[in-house]
Amino acid sequence: MLELAVSKSEVSVSERLDTILEKQQAACRRQRVLSADQRRDAIARVKKIVTHHKDALIEAVNRDFGHRSRMETELCELMLVATAADHARSHVKKWMKPRRRGVNLTSLPGSAWVQHEPLGVLGIISPWNYPLLLTLSPLIDALAAGNRVMIKPSELTPQTSALMAQLIETYFDEEEVAVVTGGIDIGAYFSTMPFDHLLFTGSTSIGRRIALAAAENLTPTTLELGGKSPAIVCDDYSMDKAVRSIALGKFINAGQTCIAPDYVLVPKGTGTAFAEALIAEVKRGIPDLASETYTGIVNERHLERLEQIVTEAARLGGKVLTAGQAPVGKMSPTVILNPPNGVAILEEEIFGPVLPIVEYSDLDDALRFINDRTHPLALYVFTKNKSREKQVLSGAISGGVSVNSTLLHLVQHNLPFGGVGHSGSGAYHGEDGFKRFSHARSVFKVGPLNSFEMLGPPFGRLAKLTTNFFLRKS
Repeated sequence: MLELAVSKSEVSVSERLDTILEKQQAACRRQRVLSADQRRDAIARVKKIVTHHKDALIEAVNRDFGHRSRMETELCELMLVATAADHARSHVKKWMKPRRRGVNLTSLPGSAWVQHEPLGVLGIISPWNYPLLLTLSPLIDALAAGNRVMIKPSELTPQTSALMAQLIETYFDEEEVAVVTGGIDIGAYFSTMPFDHLLFTGSTSIGRRIALAAAENLTPTTLELGGKSPAIVCDDYSMDKAVRSIALGKFINAGQTCIAPDYVLVPKGTGTAFAEALIAEVKRGIPDLASETYTGIVNERHLERLEQIVTEAARLGGKVLTAGQAPVGKMSPTVILNPPNGVAILEEEIFGPVLPIVEYSDLDDALRFINDRTHPLALYVFTKNKSREKQVLSGAISGGVSVNSTLLHLVQHNLPFGGVGHSGSGAYHGEDGFKRFSHARSVFKVGPLNSFEMLGPPFGRLAKLTTNFFLRKS
């Protein structure tokens, strides 16, 4: 159970949270299952938030980051929310249809099916790094499943959180969707509330605390965490192509991406060439680090932490290459070649524009390096060889995989997104999100004859023949 130190001002917020939850629970009781049209309408309103208020949202995120590339917000957040909404609206009616299942021989001539029904009230605790995408994308899935939703956005992006609260209030009644803003104590209280499901996106350490708090109410959780997501470059793949993909995946949003490559494994003897090519690619794409193209670090504390882990790696023998001098509030894209084992940069999730490069002797050696660490949220492999691709996919566990690219498995609406082990539990997106936030209700309907009752007491010859048939030796 999380310990709470709630101030008088925040007591009123916790009381308001309880009131909203009660209001949404009452709405669930009044109308337990929403129609496809009602769900489509709710999803359409989410899309309106990002299309009708695009400029205001972009500016709010920009102020929270000190500087956030406008195009990154449009491309990596607003566009993905809009397309997720389109996908859900197009498919939700089909997703809602009961799905026939086979019937046991002993239960014929009955019929069986599964119908997905709303869980009730969902809680969403969203992070700061993609404050729009990682709030509104799961909201779409929750609404597609017919749920009511309460949202606690990150206190580290206060401008975006406040605007999102205002827009949600404009487009939704409080009994449908509500946003509550506040600090750590409010987030802690939020995680103790008796939701029907709780989604948390953030760090593994906070995820543990969220899971413990939710367990008090037996609230099921979906945890989207992080970890050390590796990229393996094989010697049969073009270095230039791998460098381009990895540079994009790592340095977009200044590396503040949960599925960004956290380290790169390259064949022995190629580390220096790869590091130099990576820096050259960054300079080609971002020739001026002061420009609007390159995003800032979210706050000074996070920037100081990143600088400290780079300093430690350099002091203990890692070779540091940078893309130049960054202005205040930003950090230059940085590569650390062959940092020694045990340094923070190889043990902790980096969550910034710093990329270690480690050389390996063979593919088994690379897989051992990955498997010595906890299961990552993402895995990237660059190879044209099918057997090597298969070896990596079978040899290392991860939440998701992109082959010969980075990040792209995340944006596929038909693929589930989620972690495994320390990188999370549960997955959502599209139909998988609809199912995750639904109850798969089993229904059996007896046919004209109830065969089970025919086998019941007083047990006779038919019951004995039936059991003898199914228990015969094979």
